[in-house]
This record gives sequence, structure tokens and C-alpha cells, in this order.
Amino acid sequence: MVSILKLFLSRLTVKTLSQARRIIKIVIGFTLLLVGIALIFLPGPATVVIPLALAILAGEFLWAKRLLDRFNAGVKHLWPLKR
Repeated sequence: MVSILKLFLSRLTVKTLSQARRIIKIVIGFTLLLVGIALIFLPGPATVVIPLALAILAGEFLWAKRLLDRFNAGVKHLWPLKR
């Protein structure tokens, strides 16, 4: 019984610094995303917080990169820069 518990706990521990950084990025990204979604209904800058959260998560998840690309394309369409 004790060896099963040790095996389970050893799989949960972070073994390298890069794993710890990745977990921190994911937690911060999802937290900001939830805050941004809440700011849609509450007064606040949801249009700033949600893309920031997606930019953080885009380094780890393909779905976040795709959503961020769609957001950027929409912003470029609404606000064309003339050079």
C-alpha cells in the first residue's frame, strides 16, 4: 500500500525547472482567461485580458494559438494600418 502511494506521489512531483515553468504558465494563463471571461459581464478590460491570457497559453496549446490568430485577424480587419 505504501509503495503504491509513493509511486503515485512520485508521478505528481515536478522533476525539472522547465516542468515547473510550464505548470506556472498554464495556471497563470487559465486564471487570466477565467478573469477575462468574467470581465465580459463585469466592468473591466476584457478585450485586453483575454488576448493576454491567450498569448500566454499559445505557447503551450494549439487551440489558444488559433484563437489568438483569429482575434488578431479581426483586430487587423477593424483597424487597418496604412503604411
